[in-house]
Amino acid sequence: MTRWLDPDEQQTWRDFLATSQLINEALDRQLQREAGMPHTYYMILVALSEAPERTMRMSELAARAQSSQSRLSHAAARLEERGWVRRERCPADGRGNLAVLTDAGFAALAAAAPGHVEEVRRSLFDVLTPDQVRELGAICSAVRNTLER
Repeated sequence: MTRWLDPDEQQTWRDFLATSQLINEALDRQLQREAGMPHTYYMILVALSEAPERTMRMSELAARAQSSQSRLSHAAARLEERGWVRRERCPADGRGNLAVLTDAGFAALAAAAPGHVEEVRRSLFDVLTPDQVRELGAICSAVRNTLER
């Protein structure tokens, strides 16, 4: 039997979808305008910047960026054209590919980060109280932990 959403749940679901889309669009617009990159590229550069030696297997990077392998491969090719990422064969097994954040890519990320963080604050955190931020964190963790199992 289908467990339909009650009116409060339906409104919350619709608000969640609209809010998520609006925040993602605001972040994408800001990064395109100020840094010349889409939000997806920014997320890839961040993931690489946090990896040991700024290097990550492409398969792991795809999972971290919540992207398919083919979509990540296309993005990596564009990042490679910009000189921000270099792709290499994995020396451990020779089968996998690695993505390596170059110094130019790290510089592009460092230049983009202040504007991005300001947009995150403006779009989300500035409109919430500290208690709401904690509640949102707990909610997001609960949902994410369920979905990542």
